[in-house]
Amino acid sequence: MRVTVAGCTGFYSCRYGLGDPAMGLYAMFGALPLGLFARLPGDARQRAGTLLSVLPVGWALVTLGTALAVNTWAAAVGMVVIGFAVAFCTACGPRVSGVAPALQLFYVLPCFPPYAPQTLLSRLIGLTIGVVLISCAERWIWPEAPAPAYRTALADALSALGHYAATVAAHLSTGARADASMSRCRESAHRAVDAARLSRAAATERPVAPTVHDLALCHARTAARYVSDQLDRLYAVDGSPRPEAAALLRDGAPRLHSAAATLRGSPPRDPAATPTPEALDATAQPGLTLAPPSSPGALRQDAVARAAAAGAELALLASRIAAGGRQTAAQADSPPWYVTTSPLALCFRRLAAHANRRSVHLHNALRIGLALGCARALVGLLALSHGFWVLFAVLSLMRTSAADTRAELRPAFVGTAAGAVAMGLVLHGVGDAPLVYAFALPVAMLCGFGAGPLIGPAWEQAAFTITFVLIFTQLSVPDWHLSEQRLVDVLLGGVIGAVASLLAWPRGSHSTLCETVADFLTAGGDGCRSAIAVLGGRTAPADPLPPVRRAMLRAEAAYAQNQAEKARPHAGDQLIERALTCGYHMAVGGELLLMRHQRLHRAALSPATAEALARLAEEAAAHARYAAADLRVAAGRRSEAAVPAAFTRPDPPHRPTARTGDLAPDAEAWLAGVLQDLARILDVTDRRQPRRKTRY
Repeated sequence: MRVTVAGCTGFYSCRYGLGDPAMGLYAMFGALPLGLFARLPGDARQRAGTLLSVLPVGWALVTLGTALAVNTWAAAVGMVVIGFAVAFCTACGPRVSGVAPALQLFYVLPCFPPYAPQTLLSRLIGLTIGVVLISCAERWIWPEAPAPAYRTALADALSALGHYAATVAAHLSTGARADASMSRCRESAHRAVDAARLSRAAATERPVAPTVHDLALCHARTAARYVSDQLDRLYAVDGSPRPEAAALLRDGAPRLHSAAATLRGSPPRDPAATPTPEALDATAQPGLTLAPPSSPGALRQDAVARAAAAGAELALLASRIAAGGRQTAAQADSPPWYVTTSPLALCFRRLAAHANRRSVHLHNALRIGLALGCARALVGLLALSHGFWVLFAVLSLMRTSAADTRAELRPAFVGTAAGAVAMGLVLHGVGDAPLVYAFALPVAMLCGFGAGPLIGPAWEQAAFTITFVLIFTQLSVPDWHLSEQRLVDVLLGGVIGAVASLLAWPRGSHSTLCETVADFLTAGGDGCRSAIAVLGGRTAPADPLPPVRRAMLRAEAAYAQNQAEKARPHAGDQLIERALTCGYHMAVGGELLLMRHQRLHRAALSPATAEALARLAEEAAAHARYAAADLRVAAGRRSEAAVPAAFTRPDPPHRPTARTGDLAPDAEAWLAGVLQDLARILDVTDRRQPRRKTRY
């Protein structure tokens, strides 16, 4: 209804009311792609505002297309550049990716003959009318309810982790074995954390934009996963009571609940229930306020509990930033990196991170840009009269893998053929009667686009065919050959899209996913070594983790695309999940260690302790490289890495003192947990490739 009202109102007002066919055409195609293809986050008011914000870019694209239509090769080169740029900018979040197809069409439509720069003003006015009308329709004509907000799922995960932390604290205070109630609490927390994965959220609500709000939500999500992993390590502990570790978890549980309440927009909890960072650090220094642990195992348990409490503190800080923005973060002792970065710099950093040969956004942009450019050149060389339909078919049918594209072609061809035959009969029977087509257009749009999502893609393509033919019959002399041209153009566009998908990364994102996750593990291993170098006082970057964050960003983007592909291999899902979990453990654990060290300004570790931790970090990096080599083999590439020595957990290299606090035990516990995660990855690869066990 929204597309029909907005499109037909603009088209009829300009075509018949003002007598300007060019203005009417652009009014229709200003509203139609935004109404049909734009999937935007937020409520109706926010979506309408996003649609209006497209206008300046739309004006520039229409102007550029009108100017470059003078020459086939100029239009084709412009199509490559515009197609690539618009597709690559989808890395900046769902607001850009939602309007990207419409932006592509804003250039496609005017870049075809006739070359008519004198009609530019009419085109721009028509585009403005169409965009304004579809924005108003989005706001007031049966506005859709927004999809469930991601922050709700994340709040549920943090709340469940708060209950899990309290349960584990009770378990550690008594030293009793885990019972059925603890097991149920653990499973509930795992389900909530799993539901907060980006791939489980609606595409429009995923916090993947380079804004402080979205980056803070992702920061809280990774912190939640880290806390869950640390609680699992403590859940498996059986032995003597550990009241010190239990006290740390009892301090962390209210922080998790407070973070959940912050994300839900509830009033903040009593400050007494949420200790200050200084209070947590005082509690987290057994050498100063609590009795020293009596065994290496107890020392590690306290270190893991401190890691869980620090993760809860980080989740609370990130949640407050997501709710309150930069002003809230400015009050923190060590604000996250994205808080002190300007919005424009955040966008440039996001695009720079994806300007990598293993980025799925770069792959998609290259595929779309080259396919559209080739299609535009072919249309010019063949002198097709309605070349716009060819490029529209490329955009609407091409997918990120050859298998998915092939699956789209059959219903598209069937629907187009059916629509072409139906309109050919109508045009042959009715002839030159524009009034009939004017009355038929809104009926065809309402029925076709309304029933398309219910019946399937074949019906949608038939609806597009009927709609396009009805529009163009009102702009020129009706001719039944329009239906024939529409069928030929869709066939040609489908073939071009299929060839592009077959030649450019035909397997979709599977290989890229394995490669990017392998890069994530490798960067994480290097980050472990760099973090330990900082703690040991050696020469190293103040923040050694940006390469890890960039690798994590590319891996998450590849994972999200892989989950959206219909024809994808599922055999390696467990391996990928474990590898991502290990990468998060490396990234968040290293960040927490560095933040705590810098905040308390503790002295550097002793040379002997630093050397012991450096050896452990080197072992973690070696295991990470070996696991990454296994992932690259799963991607179909030959990759070799030296077989790391078998991991044997050493005794803690350092006892806590008043000078250095608990940094050494915390670092040892972090690296030991990373090595355990890597061992689980290698267990999966060994089960998939049993012959490789002989290498250990």
